Amino acid sequence: MHIPDGFLDLKTCLTTYLMSGAALSYGIKKLKNNFSEKNIPVLGILGAFIFAAQMINIPIGFGTSGHLMGGVLAMLVLGPWSASLIITSILVIQSVFFMDGGILALGANVLNMALIQVWAGYFIYNFLTKLNFSEKLSIIITGLSATVISAAFAAFELSFSNIVNLNLILGAMVGWHTLIGLMEGVITMLVLSYLNKTISTQFELAYQKGGVNNA
Repeated sequence: MHIPDGFLDLKTCLTTYLMSGAALSYGIKKLKNNFSEKNIPVLGILGAFIFAAQMINIPIGFGTSGHLMGGVLAMLVLGPWSASLIITSILVIQSVFFMDGGILALGANVLNMALIQVWAGYFIYNFLTKLNFSEKLSIIITGLSATVISAAFAAFELSFSNIVNLNLILGAMVGWHTLIGLMEGVITMLVLSYLNKTISTQFELAYQKGGVNNA
């Protein structure tokens, strides 16, 4: 879902940079008081997995593409602020070294994938937990819903930049990302099931606490 340069106007680029920068600055301050060094190995492995998954792109058109995003997975493993920073780091590397997503559009890509998807997933998962949905179903629904919401934001940004009619791009983005989101939800559930069997005795996954806190 990376938006390349040339598809967003200057006001949209600046606005999304400011929004993303402000949110991440706050997140860094939060993590200074809560981050544990025992998270570092898991953070590195998880970041590498998500980086590889994001490099597999499905062209959608109108200057964007679809792929697994990994924000919900990172959020459920480490919590939302750590997840936002992991995804941001991945997006910066992809933009600067692999030209996957533009430099000017980086603020929008961070907003959509590192913030909107992660935090939509955070609120959706906690809501489903309170409704006593099963753990696996909650994870799948969260992955699907958060991915579609993130894609809708990308469509709005392209439309606000007068690149394409909102009705046209919104249908394409939401339609494709419903399928991608379902895959994301299932893959997230499978990865978490694996992690539960392998590292949960040494490392407490964020979602194991009966809902995810905002650390």
